[in-house]
Amino acid sequence: MILMGKKDYYEILGVNRDTSQQDIKKSYRQLARKYHPDVNPSNKESEEKFKEINEAYEVLGNPEKKNQYDQYGHSAFDPEDLGGFRGFGFDDLFRDFGFGDIFDMFSGFRSKRSGRRRQGVDIKFDYTITLEDAFSGLETKIQIPRFERCEVCNGEGTKSGTKPKECPKCDGSGEIRQIRRMGFMQMVNVSTCPKCGGSGEFIETPCSDCKGTGKERKLRSIKLKIPSGADEGLYLRLASEGEITDGKGPRGDLYVAIHLKPHDIFERHEDNLFCKTTVSFPIVCLGGKIEVPTIDGKAEIKISTGTESHTVFRLRGQGMPNLHSQRRGDQLVKVIVEVPKKLTKKQKELLKEFYEERREEIKVSKGFF
Repeated sequence: MILMGKKDYYEILGVNRDTSQQDIKKSYRQLARKYHPDVNPSNKESEEKFKEINEAYEVLGNPEKKNQYDQYGHSAFDPEDLGGFRGFGFDDLFRDFGFGDIFDMFSGFRSKRSGRRRQGVDIKFDYTITLEDAFSGLETKIQIPRFERCEVCNGEGTKSGTKPKECPKCDGSGEIRQIRRMGFMQMVNVSTCPKCGGSGEFIETPCSDCKGTGKERKLRSIKLKIPSGADEGLYLRLASEGEITDGKGPRGDLYVAIHLKPHDIFERHEDNLFCKTTVSFPIVCLGGKIEVPTIDGKAEIKISTGTESHTVFRLRGQGMPNLHSQRRGDQLVKVIVEVPKKLTKKQKELLKEFYEERREEIKVSKGFF
């Protein structure tokens, strides 16, 4: 029997009564990733959907609870029994499925837990630099929007003169333990206390400024050091510069994703730089030297007589420094011959004279026959 007003758990997970536990877990994992609060920040609809998915999986993912649900529907459970799923980061979700800390880098923006001392979630921040900044390295300051502890209540969330009280539902443990006997065996189900959210305390008289959250949104100025050789896609980790946690645990981390602004002259390919330059027609005929820009100055290229257009010259050690070894790559210069579009009368006469002399040197082939 399914109570009216309560959505069917099978419908929430998109499975039927004959679906195996493995497929139920697979469906839950896909939906949890889609509606996770870290993927949909400030989206109340996704947050509610995520809670529904967790509640449904707590029942259908447990063969004993699933059997009870199939027989008695929602009436088989105390509503508070299904409130044990807390907001957690991607690493918590995937660790439940045996994936370890695969998302510790980013996808996670995790919320680590260690008993009642949970770590705050991580922050990702995108920062764009120039190619010159990446060459020489950069020390700067960035403004990060994040939560700080409320100055009025010092992060306690309580009104001045009051203190949080021990949660009466979990007796301050932050966990709810349910013991069920099955013949000679007993099963212990441990879940986060729904009343205090795992903190072991609850606020009876909240702070008027932060409304009991203990935190407020502010801009934080943070020093950032970008190493020489930084490239597109580099992530810099600043420990303990992420979000605060609701409890007394440490802050999360800040990850700065580095992006490179397109350059007017150079294209970067790993540690090498690529550019193009034009050379006049007389120089490729007579030979000479041309000057080309480099990332930190200028260099000369010797053009031999008869150099063809689109020839690529290599300037060794004139590229970008390697992020780890600081050894510089090369600069590749493609030379494009510039053919004059307008000629003076004298230039035309000289070219005709040159052509006549060359024509006398050319021996006309008789062809195949």
